[in-house]
Amino acid sequence: MRARIAASVVLAAGILLGTSACGFFAPQATSIEYNASDGVSGDVGEIHIRNGLLLSTDGELANLIVSVVNTTDSEQNLVVQYESSTGTVSQDIPVEANTTVTFGTEGEESVILENMDSQPGSLFPVFFQYGEETGVELLLPVLTGTQGEYSTLLPTLAPTETPEPTETPAA
Repeated sequence: MRARIAASVVLAAGILLGTSACGFFAPQATSIEYNASDGVSGDVGEIHIRNGLLLSTDGELANLIVSVVNTTDSEQNLVVQYESSTGTVSQDIPVEANTTVTFGTEGEESVILENMDSQPGSLFPVFFQYGEETGVELLLPVLTGTQGEYSTLLPTLAPTETPEPTETPAA
């Protein structure tokens, strides 16, 4: 009789352990880091690049949409560098100390990339660096304005001033 009770207890424990611990060795989905948005992220020293993406209609002109988190105690000049069809282009973006700044959205400063030669739907390499820190190259997705949230953020070139004729003084 005791053997029967012991066997029942061992069998019950085996069934309980086998059915409840099946996920014990499975990876936890909540511990996997990923970009839960359309953009990509990266870190350069104490500056964090978040949700970076490019909006373009033709693949030549793009609006950089990105949030930059500066956790340093001083203003930093973030260098944004890319290869255009005319050569390497660098743009300096000042980022105040201990702030998060978003570029390219409505009401915010825009960073326009020109002569990209990269079609919407592709990934475009953009290099971010500041100070003496080692930079990071991110492959930013090139999207169109077909999604509602991006339709008003497509790039436009700033109008150039039309030269006004002036009178030439008589000699």
